[in-house]
Amino acid sequence: MNIHIKGGRLLDPANGLDVAKDVYVCGADVASIGEAPAGFNADRTIDASGLIVCPGLVDLAARLREPGQEYRATLDSETVAAVAGGITSLACPPDTEPPLDEPGLVEMLKYRARSRNLVQVYPVGALTQAFEGRKLTEMSELGEAGCVAFSQGDAPLPDARVLLRAMQYAATIGYPVWLRPQDPNLAAGGVAHDGEVATRLGLPTIPAVAETAAVSTILLLVRETGARVHLCRLSSADAIDMVRQAKSIGLDVSCDVSVNHVHLCDLDIAYFDSNCHLIPPLRGQRDRDAIRAGLLDGTIDAICSDHTPLDDDDKQLPFAEAEPGATGLELLLPLALKWVNETGVSLVDALACLTTAPARLLGLSVGRLDAGARADMCIFDPAMRWRVDSSQLRSQGYNTPFTGHELEGKVLYTIVGGQIVYE
Repeated sequence: MNIHIKGGRLLDPANGLDVAKDVYVCGADVASIGEAPAGFNADRTIDASGLIVCPGLVDLAARLREPGQEYRATLDSETVAAVAGGITSLACPPDTEPPLDEPGLVEMLKYRARSRNLVQVYPVGALTQAFEGRKLTEMSELGEAGCVAFSQGDAPLPDARVLLRAMQYAATIGYPVWLRPQDPNLAAGGVAHDGEVATRLGLPTIPAVAETAAVSTILLLVRETGARVHLCRLSSADAIDMVRQAKSIGLDVSCDVSVNHVHLCDLDIAYFDSNCHLIPPLRGQRDRDAIRAGLLDGTIDAICSDHTPLDDDDKQLPFAEAEPGATGLELLLPLALKWVNETGVSLVDALACLTTAPARLLGLSVGRLDAGARADMCIFDPAMRWRVDSSQLRSQGYNTPFTGHELEGKVLYTIVGGQIVYE
């Protein structure tokens, strides 16, 4: 299909572009920007006047719940939700049932996602067999099956010797290790940040040192092995500062944060809203400010949705008993725009955290709009206001702390591989 996108404001963080130019798509690729290629005849013209045209979003953490947890969500529901949120590529964590620790499971997931012809799905393989933290998976075979990285998800890995061997193996075959840093002993039984709010509410806590102790161990092992490590969903000011120092001395480490943690802090759990029960927990205002500062100075590489669809039975429970997690695919972009409006960060820089940076971490050539690049695109109205109604979300999981909030920014078109998959 040939598509002419006319009159839009083109934002391409990869090239620092913020210009008003038309975009021409031929087949699966961007044919040209500005001037129509010779002999171009549009099968479809999109009037993007007043709209923003940018690369499709790339999400580093979106649980699709298949295989094994279809009662919570399905590939059908979550891939539709992804493209409705302007997401064209996503990484799927390995915490399925069973976990993604066998090549056959990875190939099945890739096939089922490909057959839907919507968002591009990139599985993250399990680091240890059955997430038990003892035997390493066959990372080389999982990589050949389509895994882009290896992770324990939220499962603990208390044995540092196993982590050391995992990093050595991954470094040998050239794959990154993705870790969510949390000491399982320091965090055991906790559900909230160790601060005044949790004390007042009588909730068991997860101290920030549970994160920093794990980060310290990981960084020492990075220095020892030379492995490439990505730290997932950092939440504390001290951990962010540790990563800042590690980068300054040349360690091959990167990190991301959940979009929920860009906006929320432990004050938001004060009414026992179980939708605010997240992992890692919402921390103090100082930590939230440190997250925003880390995004501005480049310490934090990317923002992800940390999409975790849950059913009502998991969430309509007392705070400490509810399952942690929030749906986020359709909220990633508007919440990033909310950060732009609140802080004055440039829209190009904010979109870089959702496009070029996560694409680089995944080793993908997407997240850009050069002529010749794959035509994965998002077209949105930055001024359209809408109220979050969880029942209207396309995800099968309605669990979000932002229900009832009014946000700005609405995706109007999503293009994947030159095909309009959402409008």
